[in-house]
This record gives sequence, structure tokens and C-alpha cells, in this order.
Amino acid sequence: MARILVIDDEESILYTFGVFLSAEGHEVLTARDYGEALGRNEEAEVDVVFSDILLGGNTGIDVLGAIKDRGLATPVVMMTGYPSLRTASEALRLGAFDYLTKPVVQDTLLRVANVALRYKRALDEKEEYRAHLDAIFGSIEDAIVTVDGELTVLEANEAAKSLLGVAREAIGGRLDDVDLPCRERVLETLRETLGGTRSVRAGRLEHRRAGRPTVVMSLSAYPLRGRQGKHLGAVVVARDETRLAALEHELGGVGGFHGLVGESEAMRKVYALIESLASIDTTVLITGESGTGTELVAEALHRHGSRSAGTLVKVNCAALPESLLESELFGHVKGAFTGAIGDRIGRFQWADGGTIFLDEIGEISPKVQMSLLRVLQEKEIERVGESRSIGVDVRVIAATNRDLKEKVERGGFREDLFYRLTVVRIPLPPLRDRREDVPLLVDHFLEKFNGKLKREIKALSADVEAVFLAYPWPGNVRELEHALEHAFILCRQDTICLDHLPPHLGQFLRPKAVLPGGTEGDDAMAIRQALRKTAGNKARAARLLGVDRKTLYRKIARYGISGEAPE
Repeated sequence: MARILVIDDEESILYTFGVFLSAEGHEVLTARDYGEALGRNEEAEVDVVFSDILLGGNTGIDVLGAIKDRGLATPVVMMTGYPSLRTASEALRLGAFDYLTKPVVQDTLLRVANVALRYKRALDEKEEYRAHLDAIFGSIEDAIVTVDGELTVLEANEAAKSLLGVAREAIGGRLDDVDLPCRERVLETLRETLGGTRSVRAGRLEHRRAGRPTVVMSLSAYPLRGRQGKHLGAVVVARDETRLAALEHELGGVGGFHGLVGESEAMRKVYALIESLASIDTTVLITGESGTGTELVAEALHRHGSRSAGTLVKVNCAALPESLLESELFGHVKGAFTGAIGDRIGRFQWADGGTIFLDEIGEISPKVQMSLLRVLQEKEIERVGESRSIGVDVRVIAATNRDLKEKVERGGFREDLFYRLTVVRIPLPPLRDRREDVPLLVDHFLEKFNGKLKREIKALSADVEAVFLAYPWPGNVRELEHALEHAFILCRQDTICLDHLPPHLGQFLRPKAVLPGGTEGDDAMAIRQALRKTAGNKARAARLLGVDRKTLYRKIARYGISGEAPE
């Protein structure tokens, strides 16, 4: 049932409309002039209005205008006994939903009323959906801005004003006219998304403001698509990570230094080098096996130094082929190669005033080596497809797990670039050479995964601790982290046991299995070793040996081991 308002100074029209519409189950309100019509509309919200054009001193157009001024989406149908094309077109131009001529036929009236009501229901559903979307949009703490293909701002939430400087008043204007923080990075990220119709993560940006604290934010852009997959624009999402960056800047807890964990003599030497080099604008080469934390050292050098207000840009040189890596590092101009549909700045320009971290530097091709050498010597780059030089002020930190000196001797790496990169070298020790740091690392990862996975695991069992201290950790800290994450997934108690570790670790210190065909001496020795490791706990000793408890008890009795390690 709908509520319909009929406005006419003829009693017969009001009566006829009332009969026809009431028979369809609608509630009918009537008014004889403009003033009464406004009163009726204020008393109760109506779904459709039928109004005569001529209403004494006013007109139906005045009624239409009053409804529009109140921001109502009520469809208004005009009626007149003196129809003309000009009158009808003027009413529709001013926003009337439809136009009827008198006398109104019942079928025509009901048809128009049904169409108007369907239209009103669609508007109401759209408005309700819009209200829900606005509530969700406004409640998100991340800054969200949507733009079309021409960078016209389509929508922006409240957080966008404080973090990106994009107020709701900017809607309808161009985003590149807004005074954005980290302007070039934001616009470049959006243009890359618009040009390639793919998601782009720009990573963490730092915005320095005169007389105000530095703001750190992460930035991502995503394609905006319609229901049929049509590309409509892009969405940029920025998250304020200032507090997180400040926490990361602090010591990483007991035995930590800017995210690095360890108190061993080897790590203290690393910390001392970072302290010495952080504020010296020189190239640094970090060397160490995979998983030793080269990226954390680069972050510490950047955040602890004079360029901390600038941007730290990270590039994995092994992740991209030569052609893409060159464009990624130095940028390109439109038409430089197939797929270069627009100009693009490279990572060196993004890092201007800050630091660039080139991970796995030993994997770059001779061509890229030559370009990189020029950057280090001249502080200039050339974008792919362009001969003009662009000056850049960037500190270069590189890392490798390869022996670059050996690669130079074999002709796989330029000797002049090698010496440019190794002005100062920070060697990272493998985990097997600093085993005293393993307990600190374990505590660090326990805290991390308890928070991440919403668990309350408090400790490692004694046999797991023994494994962790004895295992050589070829994958270094990264392998230790993955082993603990694996254990967190399997563990359903507050202590991690051997059974929760990856198989190769769980078996690492396990004594020689008690086999049915083994010698009596071997069996007895294995059982005694297991009982000593488990402080006499036969159930745990059985698990350690890979046998059931009945078998263990039987062999203990057979070999007379009782009392060897009492429970």
C-alpha cells in the first residue's frame, strides 16, 4: 500500500481519484490548493503526488518546486484540462515525473501510478543502500578516495581529509589540483592503476611537514569496475602508520635494535656499524645468507639516519627481468617499449631525498649494472626511451647473499661497480654462528604469533628447546620464524612440543628408533637416552622414540631399565 496525494480544486477530480486509487489498496490524501498541499505533505510522507497545474494563485509547478527544495524524491505527476506541448515539456523539464490530460481514464491513472510507485521504491532502495554505504565508508579509519579515468574525484571519506588533504568539497574537482602529501607518489600510483587496470601497492610513504610531525602512511590503489567489468576509475587507500613506524623505530624489545633481535657479540658489531653509518651518506653493501635479515638492516640504516624523513624504497632485483627492472628503477617515457602507454617515474625518483634498497644486487644484468654505476658516480638517471638526464639525491643500500668478489673474478659483475657498492660492508652472521640469540628470537616470534593468530602459547618444551639450540638453521632467522608459525598452527595447548614442528625438525635429535630387529644394546641405549631427555616421562619418551607406551614398558622391563630415570 502507498500514500498518494491528489491536489486539485475540482471536487469531482478528488473524489474520482480517491475511488480509483483506494480500490487498489492505496491511502489517498487530498488537497484543494497549494497551501493545503504543503501542509498535507508535511503531515505525512507521501509516495506519489498528482497535481493540477492550475491551483488558484499558485501552480502545480510551485508544488513541484517546494518538494524539490525539501530534497524529497517524491514523483510528481502533472494534470491539466488544457493540454499543450509547451506546457507538458516545461513540466517535465522542471522535474515532473509524468503528465496527464483531463479527463483522466482509470486505466491510464492506475498505470501511471504503478510506474511512479515502482520508480519511488527503486529510489528508496537506492537511498537506503547509499545510506548504508555512507555509514560503512565513513566508519573506516583508512583514507579512501575514488576517481574516474581523468582523476576527477568521485567520492572521499572523512579520513581522506586529515590524511590526504582531500575534503568532500573536492568531489567533482580534479585530484591533481589538490595539495596532496607525497603528491608525485600518490598520483603515479593512481595513474599506474588507471593505465594498467591492476592493483598497485606503493608501500610506505613518509610526509614531512614544516613545523609539524612527520606522517607515515601506506598507500595502495585498486581498479574501480562496474557490474559488467567496465573500468570506471580507481580507488586509492591510505593508512596512517605513524604510530606503527614510531614503535618500529624503538628498540625491538629486550635484545633488539630497530627491529633486529639479538644480543650476541656478532649482532652487537652489526648494531655498532649501523650506528656509525646511519648518518653518513655513503653506499653500503649488506652481505649475508638468505634469511639473515638484510632488509631489516636496510630499514635500520634509513630510519636511524638523517634521511629518515625521506622515503625508503625497496627493490628486489631478482624478481624482475632486465627490461622491466630497468624501467622499474629509472622509469620510462610513453612509447619507450610495447606497453609503455604513458610516462612513468622510477624507483630512484620515488626515493629522491631518501634511500633506495637494492636487494639481491648480484642478480642484475650487465646493462643495468652500467646504468647503476652512472647513478652512483653522477647522481643522475635517464628514463628508458629518453636521453635527458635527471638529477637524483638518493642514498643506495644494496644487499646480496652471493660472493660478489668471486662473481667479479668470473666476469659476471663489473669490478668498478663492485668497489662503488662496497665502500662499507655490513656482514650479517648466520644464525648457527649466534645460537645464544635463538631464545631471544623465539620469545620475539612467540609474542608476534600470539598477537597475529590470537593464541596464548607461552613456551617451548625442553626437547624443542634442545632441537632449536642444536639445529644448524640453514634458512637462518626466516626458517626459525616459519618453523614457529608451523608449530602455532598445529599446537592446541600452551606449550609447543616436537610433534608440532615441521617433520625435519621434529626428527632432528630423536634417538635411533627402537626397532623390533634392533640389538638389545642399541635398544637399551636409545631408551635410556630418551628417558634422560624427557626427565623420566615415559609417555614423552615413547613419542620421542616413535613407539607406543606398551612397547616401551615391555622393553624397559626386558632390559631392566626401571629406576634409570624415574617419573
